Amino acid sequence: MPNLNKVRTAASGGPGGTTAAAPSLSRLRLALTLFFALDGFVFAGWVVRIPAIKAQTESSASALGLALLGVSAGAVITMTLTARLCERFGSPRVTVVCGALLSLSIALPPLTHSPLALGLVLLVFGATYGAINVAMNSAAVDLVAALRRPVMPSFHAAFSLGGMVGAGLGGLVAGGLSPLVHLTALTVLGLLLTAVAGPMLLRESRQLTPVRSTAPAGSPPASRPRDRTETGPSSRTEATSAGSAAGASPSGAAARRERPRASPATRRTVVLFGVIALCTAYGEGALADWGPLHLQQDLGAHPGAAAAGYALFALAMTVGRLTGTTLLERLGQTRTLVAGGATAAVGMLLGSLAPTLWLALLGFAVTGLGLANIFPVAIVRAGELAGPGGVATASTLGYSGMLLGPPAIGFLAEWFSLRLALTTVAVLAATAAVLGLAAGRTRPGHARAH
Repeated sequence: MPNLNKVRTAASGGPGGTTAAAPSLSRLRLALTLFFALDGFVFAGWVVRIPAIKAQTESSASALGLALLGVSAGAVITMTLTARLCERFGSPRVTVVCGALLSLSIALPPLTHSPLALGLVLLVFGATYGAINVAMNSAAVDLVAALRRPVMPSFHAAFSLGGMVGAGLGGLVAGGLSPLVHLTALTVLGLLLTAVAGPMLLRESRQLTPVRSTAPAGSPPASRPRDRTETGPSSRTEATSAGSAAGASPSGAAARRERPRASPATRRTVVLFGVIALCTAYGEGALADWGPLHLQQDLGAHPGAAAAGYALFALAMTVGRLTGTTLLERLGQTRTLVAGGATAAVGMLLGSLAPTLWLALLGFAVTGLGLANIFPVAIVRAGELAGPGGVATASTLGYSGMLLGPPAIGFLAEWFSLRLALTTVAVLAATAAVLGLAAGRTRPGHARAH
């Protein structure tokens, strides 16, 4: 197994500086949480206006599906590049820049009046969306390693909470504000939040310093406190530095340049977690892009109730992720992945095939609970194994699910029905459960991907 990096905290008070660094780590966690919330808030604001933008651009279901492809295509294109930028400049810096760009790009969709123009501006929106996801997840991997607790779900809970608030507000203003006014207001709010959280993130991130492991290749990782999410005696895997905050530090830059190349076994494990992310991102993207339309078109829901459907899904994901750290500490990563995939599969079958609005909403909620912690676990494991490059690989595969999802569901909706198209979410959620079980039995080098 390749040498893997650890992250220690350093404070001005002395070596290690655990006590002095704790407040800085708390402020860093708060700043990073705000960026995750911003990401979800902006994305949900776009999602709830899709029906209005569809009417404005006079798009058919298939044309809308192709236009929505721009979001995922833009994200996938920029993710690998973002990983390199994180390695060079540090994940916090890239996060702040991408937060501003994401806020600006959300104002573009309501300026379009054709499916082609919509697809092009969604390419730009998707590029900023993908970039900030790689950057802030890489920074979060660094912080998780420093805290030595499985707190990644809490960051994704902030994303879901932002999505819930964004969808809820979007539903309230959908009947009174045009998409242009609504999304332009999101731009202003996003820029204000970036101006507040950005300096805090940059300042406090200097407390994290990547430290290169000196263990020889193939040897067991250096000793560290046992993580209660590990459920097997050979499941110890060292947390890899995400190359974040030390971007301004010469020693941090040197550590990133000296990072050893991952072994083939490690790369295969990263890809496996990426495929798990793909299966779940497909479901999240499907409910975001097509869930409100399903409730409105197939079940006759009012536009506000249709928007509330996605808000309920986001609320369920928020609750699931807020309890995710406790769940991981009790069940471990493998059981969490398997149980989540199975739950989401059952929930989506109910959400897509239910004959009434209330049953469909219940299905959306169950799906949200099931999907809640799968993507965060997959991303953090990939990041621990391979740093920002691992985050980028898993995220790229994950957003490939969104890349495939919108057009696939759009075409299936035209050939068969939207109800049947949405059952593919259940199929892929079940696949994620099976792959999660396989990931728990995979051992790259001497460490289990678990």
